[in-house]
Amino acid sequence: MPIIFRHRRTGLGHPVRVGLVAAAVLAATGGAVLAAGSPTMRLAADATDTSITGFTGKCVDVADANTANGTAVQLYDCNGTGAQRWSSPGDGTLRAFGKCLDIQGAGTADGTSVWLWDCHGEANQQWVVTEAHDIVNPATDRCLDVRGYDNTNRTPLQIWPCTGAANQKWFDSKAANPPANDDGGVVDGVGGGDGGDAPVGFIVSEGQFNAMFPARNPFYTYQGLTAALGAYPGFTASGDDTTKKREAAAFLANVGHETGGLAHVTEQNTANHSHYCDPGRPYGCPAGQSAYYGRGPTQLSWNFNYKAAGDALGIDLLNNPGLVESDSSVAWKTALWYWNTQSGPGTMTPHDAMTNNSGFGQTIRSINGALECDGKNPAQVQDRVANYQRFVQILGTTPGDNVYC
Repeated sequence: MPIIFRHRRTGLGHPVRVGLVAAAVLAATGGAVLAAGSPTMRLAADATDTSITGFTGKCVDVADANTANGTAVQLYDCNGTGAQRWSSPGDGTLRAFGKCLDIQGAGTADGTSVWLWDCHGEANQQWVVTEAHDIVNPATDRCLDVRGYDNTNRTPLQIWPCTGAANQKWFDSKAANPPANDDGGVVDGVGGGDGGDAPVGFIVSEGQFNAMFPARNPFYTYQGLTAALGAYPGFTASGDDTTKKREAAAFLANVGHETGGLAHVTEQNTANHSHYCDPGRPYGCPAGQSAYYGRGPTQLSWNFNYKAAGDALGIDLLNNPGLVESDSSVAWKTALWYWNTQSGPGTMTPHDAMTNNSGFGQTIRSINGALECDGKNPAQVQDRVANYQRFVQILGTTPGDNVYC
């Protein structure tokens, strides 16, 4: 069946490509799983009606398995029961217990709840799955949304302007070709369970990583990050689960800020590229005057930083700085090098700040405190903090004290 595309605009005013009508997506597979865990929409060729899973790995659930018209549709721990089994006959509807996912009263206002209702095929029961992993009602141009960004059980689902946030993302976990580290099952995600598809010893699952960075550059792979973890095994390995989750959220919040949500691999202002060679160093700039511009998750720059990071990692980055923009694992390793070993303008490494409970604010100080902290650039600080607050929520914990610098 051909993919059908149309154009719409998100609530942020950015055009996106919309496609894969829900009926076509689900009917082509007999009903597919939509679950947090993949960078692109994937379809399970052998799937029957199965769980729709998304925000923090929880499932779209019919309250109390009630089949009556008007029963609330909510977020709930995935349990494999009939209350979480969804399919489509090919008419644009999503169905459970033979009834349809329906916008209450055919409402169009922001925050209108969704519920279960007899199928009638009208516009308030039509859904489109997009390339951006939204489930959209075309009549209202609004997304299926977890109310209040709340991951507690029984949180109602609603329609809301499409924002690209994690509480509007839905993925397929039973793909025919799952990515590495994906067990092919429903992702448990956050707030209990084993973190889903996270590798042993890492607190962040691939589904959670995707939820944090739904529009990231393909260069920044989850597999590249997990492959880099061996360079610094103490990262997210100290303290209790809360401490580990806070450190992971803090690291990812800062690299997200540095790269525009992992959108940029290299420094965007090319006019600055020739500024990062300090010729006074005895080793000079063997890769060239303009070779040491910002690259990777922390935008590593200057010849002396490339040498220091390379020496620590056993990689010749002084002569081969381009590895930081061509090898995802190397790029992540340079970010972990800074995080775990460098205090910058601060008084401690970011790793130490998060493991000794000094707070997220101290990580900002260690990364760019000379330019941002103590009131110098509150907007930049706020962007980092907003990332951190969102990411700890995705990881099912709290931000702790001292989040500002």
